[in-house]
Amino acid sequence: MKLIVAICRDEDAPKLSDALVSRDFRVTRVATTGGFMKRGNTTLLIGVDPDKVETVIGAMRQTLGPDSGSGERRATVFVLDAAKYEQV
Repeated sequence: MKLIVAICRDEDAPKLSDALVSRDFRVTRVATTGGFMKRGNTTLLIGVDPDKVETVIGAMRQTLGPDSGSGERRATVFVLDAAKYEQV
């Protein structure tokens, strides 16, 4: 199992989480703050099988659109190994 941690701008979070949920991925949204000027961010937590990681990242790229060329990125994504995954 993999845990995808995606940090995005607050204004992108609803459409990003909706796009992932519509593709049958479960998403947990957490409000976070960081970066220059302490602007608001949202951290998305997505648990997936290893073979679905690229599908999730592709959906994120499609939803967020291309880089504006200004050097500002729309999301920072980490893919971590999850030792255990359980729903209670």
